[in-house]
Parts: sequence; C-alpha cells; structure tokens
Amino acid sequence: MATIVITSEEDPCLTIVRFTSELAWADAGPEVAEPEITRLLMEAQQCIVMVQWSELASLMLTSSDLVFPKVSEKDLECIFTIICNLVTKSESLDEALEIAKLISAKITQQPTDKPTLRLKILFNLYNLLENPYSKFYVYMQALKLAVEGKVTENVIPSFKKIDSLLKEWYIGTLDQRELFLTISNILKESKGLAKDSFYFLTKYLATFSGEDAYVMGEAKEEAVRAIVEFVKAPDMFQCDLLDMPSVGQLENDDTYASVYHLLRIFLALRLDAYMDFHAANSELLKTYGLVHEDCILKMRLMSLADLGSENSEIPYALIRDTLQITDDEVELWVVKAITDKLLDCKMDQMNHTVVVSRCTERMFGLYQWETLRSKLATWRGNIANVISTIQANKVAEDGSRATVKV
Repeated sequence: MATIVITSEEDPCLTIVRFTSELAWADAGPEVAEPEITRLLMEAQQCIVMVQWSELASLMLTSSDLVFPKVSEKDLECIFTIICNLVTKSESLDEALEIAKLISAKITQQPTDKPTLRLKILFNLYNLLENPYSKFYVYMQALKLAVEGKVTENVIPSFKKIDSLLKEWYIGTLDQRELFLTISNILKESKGLAKDSFYFLTKYLATFSGEDAYVMGEAKEEAVRAIVEFVKAPDMFQCDLLDMPSVGQLENDDTYASVYHLLRIFLALRLDAYMDFHAANSELLKTYGLVHEDCILKMRLMSLADLGSENSEIPYALIRDTLQITDDEVELWVVKAITDKLLDCKMDQMNHTVVVSRCTERMFGLYQWETLRSKLATWRGNIANVISTIQANKVAEDGSRATVKV
C-alpha cells in the first residue's frame, strides 16, 4: 500500500488538481487555460472546506482521466494514490463506498490501456477501505478489469485466500454467487487450472438451495458445464453434483435430461450403462466435446473403484467382465487405479483376486457418511475391547505377582 509523504505546504489534493488541470488544458492556450485552472482549484478548495470528499473525488477524477495517456506510470500511480486516499478522510462508510465506486468506474473505463497499473491502483484502493462490502465491491471490479485487460495472472494468486476473504466481507448469497462464477470463468481460461475452475463452479452451484424454479433456472447452463467438465477431466473421480438441487433440476428437463443421466452413469453406474448410453447418444457426446475413448477409460477406472467399494476381495474375472477387457489386461487396470489413487490394494496372483484396503468413493453423500459412522463405531468398539483385555491381563498379572510374594 502506498504512503503519502507531504513535501509542500499545499494540500496534496490541490497539488494534484493543479497538476492534472494544467496538463488537461495545456493545448488551449493561457487565455483559456488559466481561468479554467483557477476555477477548478477554487472548486477543489471549496470541497475541502465543506468536507465534501465525494464531490472532490469526482472533480479530481475528471481531470486525471484526461491526462492518463500523457504522463508516466509513476506519476499516474502518485496521482491516484492521492485520490484513493480520500476514502480515509470520510467519516461515513457510505460516502467512502461512493468514492470507491467513482474511482473504480474511472479506472475500469479503458481496461486495455495500462491494465496492470489500473489493477495496482484498484488494489491500493482496496487496502485503504475499512467497510467489508466496499472491499468486496472493489475486488469484483478488479476481477472485471483483469478479465477485460487480459491480465488475470495478476489476480489468480488471490483466489487461494477466498475462504478467509469471505469471512472478512460478510457478503450474502447473491454476491457469493457472482464471485464464485467469476472466479471459475477466469480459471477456466487459464491453462492447467481446470480442477480449480471446477471447484469454484461447484461452490457457485451449491449456493442454489430452496429457490423457486425461475431462480434455479439461472444455474442450468452452469450445471451442464459442471457435468461436462467432470466427465471430461481425466483426473477427477469424485464429486457431489448429484446432491445439488441446481443439478438435480436437469433430471426432468426437456433439453438437458440426457446430460444429467450421463452424470448419474459416471457417479452411480458402471461401464455397461455408459456403453448403452453412447449407443443412443453418440452425437450428444460430440456436441459437448466429449471423446468416447476417453470416457471409456475413465468409466473403467470408476467402475473398478465401485467394485472396490462393494468388495474387500475382487475376483479377476469380475474385473474382466465389468471393465470389458481381456484376462491379460486386468492387472494393468488395477495398477492404473492404484496410480490414480482410486484403490489401495494388493493383487493375489495365486488366487486371482484383488484384496482392497481402501477405495475412493465416487460420491460422498448421506449413505457414505452413515457407512463411515458405522465403521468408526465398530473401530471404537474394537479398540475398547482391546483396552479392556489389556487391563484385565494387567490386573491378573499383578494378582499373580502378589500371590508369589506371599
């Protein structure tokens, strides 16, 4: 955050008004320029005396906007540091927000002209604000500028702090919705960040709960996008999309019901169901850019994981038939499932079985939580029994020693 150091007796705001107005009127000639500069300085002085910071900001921005292409980036940063500092002078949070909106509007007007500098100015403004909502507003303007100015690489690192920022901003559902979708769209266009984009897209979809059909309808296109991104991703094998009302609305939708059915196949059924779906919907897959061979590969892995969730020991023959492969390929697919961290297991080559110690659930909903609770209760009981046995043995051993001493 920039710090203002006063180096003259003149108010910094008046110095900026003088500097920018002189540049703005430089081509008009002294006869025209001098009266205008004097007028602007008098107006600025009046705003300071009357403590009208919002009006002063508006006046300063008018002149500074005109000189944006005429001065160095260093001078521009100095000019806007003084202007942004006006938000700290106001005792009213509403007025500070109004000033922040005025500054943000000017900065984002021409996003392709010095976009990195404009972004730096907005984040400087962000750091000067006290009101949580004002901070959120300026942050959203920064995201908008980054997208339009094609400098999103400068805002992506901040996405790692979104959870803590949300606690600071105290924003409502509608604002969260806008935030998550904006971030997801930015990450979608960034190479190698597909999983992060999907994460924020699911957070967006999760904000729809209990709304009427009209409001829920806003999420249809994004729900379809989430399904397609999940199916397409070669390294994502688990999601909770089926539990979300915003996704569930697609089940009976005339346009998107088949897309919902595809998601259900990947999360709840096995390869044979996908093969039947493809036979009837091959053109649909092409429409969404899904490659049949890639879907088969992923569906085989997810089918194998499903076998592991239902069986502690899986016969090779069952794997062969479920994955529709040859006997020679069984162990290769098991190794691939281990590599992709879908299974922790050992292959018993003598008995032609796979002994599973852990598997990744494709969904983790109510059923999985209940199963986990049951397992934890069993483990807790087993541990209690072990402790009781140890204590009983210790008591018996102590009693035996006492008898020997007597």
